[in-house]
Amino acid sequence: MGKDPINKPRSVETKFSQQVGEKAARKLKAQRHVTQTIWSGLGAMGLVGWSVAIPTLLGTALGIWIDKHYPGNHSWTLALLAIGLGLGCVNAWYWVVKEDQDIHQQGRDDDE
Repeated sequence: MGKDPINKPRSVETKFSQQVGEKAARKLKAQRHVTQTIWSGLGAMGLVGWSVAIPTLLGTALGIWIDKHYPGNHSWTLALLAIGLGLGCVNAWYWVVKEDQDIHQQGRDDDE
C-alpha cells in the first residue's frame, strides 16, 4: 500500500505549495493583462498592415505617374509595385521583431 499523506516530508509539501502559488500568480497576472493584450494585438495588426500597404501604394502611384509621363517598353507601375511591396514587407518584419522584443522584455521585467 502507499504511504500515508500525513507522513510526507515537509520539503515536498513546501515545494508543491510554492509551485501552486507561482501558477496561481501567473494565472491572475494573465487575467489582468487580457484586455491590454487584445488591444496591443489589434494595434500591431494595424501597424503591420499599414506598413505594407503604404509603400506598396506609393510605389504603384509613382509607377503610374512615370508610365504616364515617360512611356517606355517596361512597366514602371509593376516594377515599383513590387519594390514597394518588398520594402513594406521588410518594414513589417522590423515592427514585428520590435514588438516581439518588447513583449519578451516586459515578460522578463514582470518576472523580476
